[in-house]
Parts: sequence; C-alpha cells; structure tokens
Amino acid sequence: MTTLLVIAKAPVPGRVKTRLTPPYSPAEAARLAEAALADTLAMVAAAPVRRRVLVLEGAPGGWLPPGIEVVAQSTGPLSERLAAAFGLCSEPAVLIAMDTPQVTPDDLAPALAADAWQDCDAWFGPAVDGGFWALGLAEPDPELVRGVPTSSPEIGAVQRQRLTDAGLVVRDLPVMRDVDTAADARLVAAEAPHTRFAATLAELGRTGAR
Repeated sequence: MTTLLVIAKAPVPGRVKTRLTPPYSPAEAARLAEAALADTLAMVAAAPVRRRVLVLEGAPGGWLPPGIEVVAQSTGPLSERLAAAFGLCSEPAVLIAMDTPQVTPDDLAPALAADAWQDCDAWFGPAVDGGFWALGLAEPDPELVRGVPTSSPEIGAVQRQRLTDAGLVVRDLPVMRDVDTAADARLVAAEAPHTRFAATLAELGRTGAR
C-alpha cells in the first residue's frame, strides 16, 4: 500500500544542479540533471508500490515514463515542500529526490517490502554529505518534516532526531552519495556505470572536478 514520492525540478538550464557550474555549463548541468531524473524515475517505475508520484517544480518532458502521476510542487522552503508532498498521502509513503541516480529497487527494498512497516514507523536513508536521500513514514504526517533546517549541513541528524523525538521506531537504509558537485558526479558515475547518468557524464568528457 506504499506510495513512492519523487520530489524534483524539471531539468531547465540555470535552474538545476547549479553547483555543477563550473566546471559544467548550465546546459551541461541540466543534461546531467535530466539523466539523473530519468534514472530515478526508471527505478520508481520498477519498484513494487501501489502509487508512484512525481512532485515536480516545472513542466514534465520526454523523460517522464508512463505510470507516474505528476503533481505540482508547492512553494516555500524545502521543508515546506517536503511536508506538502507527504500531505498528498494517507497511507505509508517513501520520499526520495532526483540526486541519487545510482539507487536501485534493491536499495529501497527494505522500505517497500510487505513487512516494511511491521514494528517500524519510519525509514531513513542517510547521505554522505550529512543530509538524507530517502525518508519513509508509516503515517505521513507533514509536521514530522515541516520546519527542519534544510540548509544546515546536519539536516540528516536533525531530521532523524525529529523522528525519534516523536517516539517513532526508525530503521535505516544504506548510506548514499547525493550528486551536488562535479566530484560527486564522478564518484556516482563510477559506482553506477550502467546508468544514463554515467553515460551522459562520459559524453560530456569531463569526469573530474576543477
């Protein structure tokens, strides 16, 4: 009965992956963002869930596979947008972003299994940079994420503490690396060489940060 949510921006040059510029141009950064989003949505399409929802800032494009519902992203700080995304759901929900193209259905399997919510209230996917790449809630209460300082380098620890302070039983998913910088892009592409993201990075011909 789980819903899988993806919160993302349409891959428009100058509006996505701005920390990749430089060394990449805004158009190249947008190509990498589109590839990462396409990989993420392909994983979502293959995942064993009841509902698949893309919570999108911008307009969908040819990268959108069939079978995924598109909902306009709300405005405001990131924590408000995450809260609004969870507010779309009345049943268990797992939320990810478009920054981890290396994630596979197996990586999310513990949170999507038939017994995922047995003696468990939340799933938490920590990120290498101190944030988080996945968050699952058995009861998707927006207040569990609203107001978390998303600009803090310790957002992951703060968010996880918010869950435990609410008395939730939290289980962890594997640690993942978000693609924020050119160095991140190189490491993620090496980890997942068969992804569209890795192929796009190779086409651009610059796999190292400058």
